[in-house]
Amino acid sequence: MNMHRTPRKELLAAFLFIAPSLAGFAVFYLIPFGQSVLVSFQDRLGGGGLTLANYKALLLSSSFQKAAANTFHFTAVGVPVIVALSLVLALLLNQRVFVRNWLRTAYVLPLVVPVASIVLVWQILFDWNGELNRWLVHFGLNRIDWLKSDWAGLVILLMYVWKNIGYNVVLFLAGLQNIPESYYETADLEGAGPVRKLFGITLVYLTPTTFLVVLMSVLNSFKVFRETYLVAGDYPHDRIYMLQHYMNNMFLSLDIQKLSAAAVVMAVCIVALVAVLLRIEKSFRSFME
Repeated sequence: MNMHRTPRKELLAAFLFIAPSLAGFAVFYLIPFGQSVLVSFQDRLGGGGLTLANYKALLLSSSFQKAAANTFHFTAVGVPVIVALSLVLALLLNQRVFVRNWLRTAYVLPLVVPVASIVLVWQILFDWNGELNRWLVHFGLNRIDWLKSDWAGLVILLMYVWKNIGYNVVLFLAGLQNIPESYYETADLEGAGPVRKLFGITLVYLTPTTFLVVLMSVLNSFKVFRETYLVAGDYPHDRIYMLQHYMNNMFLSLDIQKLSAAAVVMAVCIVALVAVLLRIEKSFRSFME
């Protein structure tokens, strides 16, 4: 009897510990999202019949199409860039290089700096009267309106990489530390060169970490709206008009049904993308075993 009661008591104790977090998650995330799903199918706010008209109007909206295309393009470009740079920096920091500890600190600092402070720095750099344009004029070149031209996408990409690369580097460093040194010693005895060890040992055993970094980078790419909104406002240049801009503008115009439909579509796309990544990672693990 005691053997049966002990697991139950442990399960009850565990539930009591996580109950506050579950309650907070339900109140602030799960229940509001459920309400958004319901509102997205209503023909009027506060009631009415169920309809797909909101989703039809959403998908036919040129503003939504532009925002979705920009968001997809940013994720498709930004994630490979930040993953590749993070891996290169992690491999560099894993070696015995000079000022290694200083570099590790420098890459982690953006994680603890408030977003408002980050935006202030980037505004000083890329404003029409900013520091970068001052140097362009100094060398006899014309000013560039960075945030109101096609350069805006590059500015946001640089901000995204600078803000999130430190976290990815930490994850890659943890993965590199978990690779047994005996694998490299065996490869040295067999005469393997640096390139062969990189592709035959390092990248292979870093694959689970790489999937995690890709997943976190994808999720962070959808959070770049904070920086973009603070830098460029409600209606930024067309290149950096994201899905969150569209939803924010729908909220300001009190078009709650279309806002809810956009939120549901975005959530479904994120969940589907995460499910595909997890499926690929699971298949790779099975293949390795």
